[in-house]
Amino acid sequence: MAIPSPLIALLAVGTFVALSGSVHSQEASAKAKEKRAPNPAFAPIEDVAGLPRVLLIGDSISIGYTLPVRELLRGKVNVHRIPTNGGPTSNGVTNLKTWLGDSKWDVIHFNFGLHDLVYMGPDGKRGVDPKLPGAHHQVALPDYEKNLTEIVTVLKTSGAKLIWCNTTPVPEGTANRVADESIRFNEVAAAVMAKAGVPVNDLHSYAAARLAEVQLPANVHFSDPGSAYLAEKVAAEIGKALE
Repeated sequence: MAIPSPLIALLAVGTFVALSGSVHSQEASAKAKEKRAPNPAFAPIEDVAGLPRVLLIGDSISIGYTLPVRELLRGKVNVHRIPTNGGPTSNGVTNLKTWLGDSKWDVIHFNFGLHDLVYMGPDGKRGVDPKLPGAHHQVALPDYEKNLTEIVTVLKTSGAKLIWCNTTPVPEGTANRVADESIRFNEVAAAVMAKAGVPVNDLHSYAAARLAEVQLPANVHFSDPGSAYLAEKVAAEIGKALE
């Protein structure tokens, strides 16, 4: 039986729409995979025999300077980093021993802070307006001090030379944080490090000196040139520790 022309046309349109939808779906899937592509900073590195081994621990700021630090220290140091965003000190306390593993480290450069000072809602929602009634830090200052003390104690068991990297500035207009509360957290951290005899890489002051040039507007993160700028200070401090 012959199929009516209008029905043929309708079937053709349906087939085209289905195929078109499939193509768009495949394109969207490909783009999603691109977005999920692993950050090269997390890629494991193969050690060069005879070179000292350094571990970077920190949040997205440290992720940003990992690759330029590796480049600056190429041929001199094996620069590793934890394979994730370090998050708040509470996350560090939970995962630190796993991050250290059984490896021998010569230097460990570490930081926690920007996630600790993020504001939480009274319902537990992360990243709220600090002015919201009942809003509080993800990790309160007393707990930040306690967690850092525990973290330093565990890090010292590694036998590595430690470098505490203080927290970079929080600019005006940054969502979910109060400008520049990193100063308060850095003061607490400085006391912990002084007591433990751990030297401080003052990345806050270093970044603040050129903040308008290197940091993204109303954002705690840095441009690529900004991360490269931070990397210079980080690499220099690691070099000092290895002298």
